[in-house]
Amino acid sequence: MSTYLGIDLGTSEVKVLLLAPDGRAIGTAGSPFTVSRPQPRWAEQHPDDWWDGTRRALAALRAQHPHDFAQVRGIGLSGQMHGAVLLDRHDAVLRPAILWNDMRAVDECAELTARAPQLHRVAGNLAMPGFTAPKLLWVARHEPELFRQTACVLLPKDWLRLKLTGGKVSDPSDAAGTLWLDVAKRDWSDALLDACNMTRAQMPALAEGSAPSGTLLPEVAREFGLREDVVVAAGGGDNATSAIGIGAVQPGDGFVSLGTSGVLCVIGDRFAPNPASAVHAFCHAIPDRWHQMSVVLSAASCLRWVCKLTGTHEPELLAEVEKLDARTLAQAPLFLPYLSGERTPHNDPYAQGVFFGMTHATDRALLGYAVLEGVTLALTDGLDAL
Repeated sequence: MSTYLGIDLGTSEVKVLLLAPDGRAIGTAGSPFTVSRPQPRWAEQHPDDWWDGTRRALAALRAQHPHDFAQVRGIGLSGQMHGAVLLDRHDAVLRPAILWNDMRAVDECAELTARAPQLHRVAGNLAMPGFTAPKLLWVARHEPELFRQTACVLLPKDWLRLKLTGGKVSDPSDAAGTLWLDVAKRDWSDALLDACNMTRAQMPALAEGSAPSGTLLPEVAREFGLREDVVVAAGGGDNATSAIGIGAVQPGDGFVSLGTSGVLCVIGDRFAPNPASAVHAFCHAIPDRWHQMSVVLSAASCLRWVCKLTGTHEPELLAEVEKLDARTLAQAPLFLPYLSGERTPHNDPYAQGVFFGMTHATDRALLGYAVLEGVTLALTDGLDAL
């Protein structure tokens, strides 16, 4: 029996999933990560940690299901978007990856908008610090020697693909989050690349998410006891592949995704940008489909944060919140969930988190409820924008 392997490179962990041909989940495994914040509003991870975590997760999955794992015939990739992995001409990583929730490149967003008047029309999105292109302008300004050495820029899941297959390939759904893609044409834009003093030669090849992108390197196949002809699909960005997973593939389909960030996503059959409301317009992970998204930068991460702040765990805190009656809930403070700035609809990297209305009666259960309510209201802002 052939089986199939999914690898999802998240911000907080890499997750791997073994599937039967009928879609039944055979087993899962994961390996956690931390985010490095060497300066305020920075967020970085080293790609080596991604690969080490992926190897650990795959080894654990193989140990749990050795027979089924050996039957893997195809691998799908998904992952966090926008992160910039800079490689030199020998494919060595030049610096830690700058992540999607890094807010350092504010000035570069204004610079890119001025350099590329066609940005909103072609890329379909406002220039925001989380996107990839402003990060490279920041590197060019603050780390010019590293910029000169940059031979290729890969997105996080595509760096994992390089380790698996030796090939540099991305897909339109993930590439749409760089601000270098002509989203309607599903191809790199030479004009947008030129605005960052970059060229198509520094970009990976593009393949639709459902297309093959390569096969396993011999040494990788040997490490995991797999055949070398295992196909690695092009895959997609995390939200586009989430849409595939739940069947959101037809125009009008939509869903909510709650991870480190929070997303409302609606599928369409054409490119329909709305940058004025800070809504994202990206390619879907299958051909001839696009999607619009409203994005709040801090969602489930807010719950993790308040648990850490109050010395508890999520199930315990949620159980305490469930016991609160309506009268007590009315005393909960208001929470603004902008722990990493905000995208939709405010597009404000300087927005900050706030608890407002605390008293001596405020306990951790009320803080937990306020966080849940604040994230919900932020998602409502995004729904209004959509």
